[in-house]
Amino acid sequence: MFDQFIINSKEKQLIKSGQKILLAISGGIDSMVLLHLFERSEFEYGIAHCNFRLRGDESDGDEAFVREQVEQHGTAAHFETFDTIEYASLKGISIEMAARELRYGFFERIRKEYEYDCIVTAHHQDDLIETFFLNLSRKTGIKGLTGIKEKKGKLIRPLLFASREDIERYAAENSISYREDSSNNEVVYQRNFLRHKILPLFSELNPAFKKNFMASVDNLKVAYDVYKDAIGDEIQAVLTKDKEQSVISIPALQNASHPKTVLLEILSGFGFNASVVDAVFQSLDTLSGKQFFSKTHRLVKDRDALFIQELTNDEDRVYYIEEDDMELFAPFNISIERLVAKDFAIIKEANIACIDLDEVQFPLLMRKWQQGDYFQPLGMTGFKKVSDFFIDRKMPLHEKENTWLLCSGKKIVWIMGHRLDNRFKVTPSTKQVLKIVMG
Repeated sequence: MFDQFIINSKEKQLIKSGQKILLAISGGIDSMVLLHLFERSEFEYGIAHCNFRLRGDESDGDEAFVREQVEQHGTAAHFETFDTIEYASLKGISIEMAARELRYGFFERIRKEYEYDCIVTAHHQDDLIETFFLNLSRKTGIKGLTGIKEKKGKLIRPLLFASREDIERYAAENSISYREDSSNNEVVYQRNFLRHKILPLFSELNPAFKKNFMASVDNLKVAYDVYKDAIGDEIQAVLTKDKEQSVISIPALQNASHPKTVLLEILSGFGFNASVVDAVFQSLDTLSGKQFFSKTHRLVKDRDALFIQELTNDEDRVYYIEEDDMELFAPFNISIERLVAKDFAIIKEANIACIDLDEVQFPLLMRKWQQGDYFQPLGMTGFKKVSDFFIDRKMPLHEKENTWLLCSGKKIVWIMGHRLDNRFKVTPSTKQVLKIVMG
């Protein structure tokens, strides 16, 4: 495996002699094998380790283990501890996504500060296969099916030639110490479910599954290169850019041979997922003014063009819910239903609001709360400042900062995820219910 590692790295020019490499080392078997390979090589390297504080003493044990390993070899090392749960709550994202953002943000910061040429991770063949199926389940294009790249910018993955079995065999043959992550066996995580439940069935169906799969991915990569060349010409015909915004000509897009595919390729570059792209495509023949959001950009549909602009500070963002909207994807996923009130049973869950549809005016808007905001809490006749409501609930600062308001005109309808305004509640005289679900 060592010889193949060296040959693969040099032939594909993943790592060059004289480069200073930053290794991402967690303490698990994959990263400890990676570290051992670099110890045997002539490459210059240092290591980076993240403690996400997600597994209590086990996370601290991983850090202590890595520290001990690098001290034995005198390796340059960089350590960081994160409050991952608080970060996820503040950003309104999953724990897995929070850990990913923190991890790669830390690696890039260390790379720049200590002048490393690239970051190397221990992703291997099985990781690529798992990523393929995750992308497939979430809806993706050809690019999403080409798997993890061996080299992407400053990020290098030199072990994609090796399977998990190869890594386990190398670790055993070389008596490599490593830490077991207990969460790897919890099938509640999507990747672990694939790893333990689904992929073994493919190998049972065909023992050559992994080998054939990697060959198929190589074929897809070639197909994607051809596809990119073809689609690139169509993108140039419909997209223009300047310092302020990017503009997609709707007539030119509709005249393209594959308009929806062209739109997907353009918008994915601005962070829009496939579901939002579907919604944008459906809106091309509707009235102007409809807006769509990714985490980083806003798209506004005009009569003959789609205007894409980078979002300003999160505190200043305002999101609109039009009368015919059924779902939104920013600032988080929201589903919207209009129901007949007769026989409707109110759902008492924090992430669901049941509103008297006749009491609101569209477009509804979502914004962050501001000092001086007030509302009439459900069940009360008097008004209360939103800031006092937060104090009464003893809400921590990061939760306050991440709270959104649903408003009708200047009136607050719902402190989203917390409390409905009494003026918009469903009553016996309500004819239609607007049901809004967060997440």
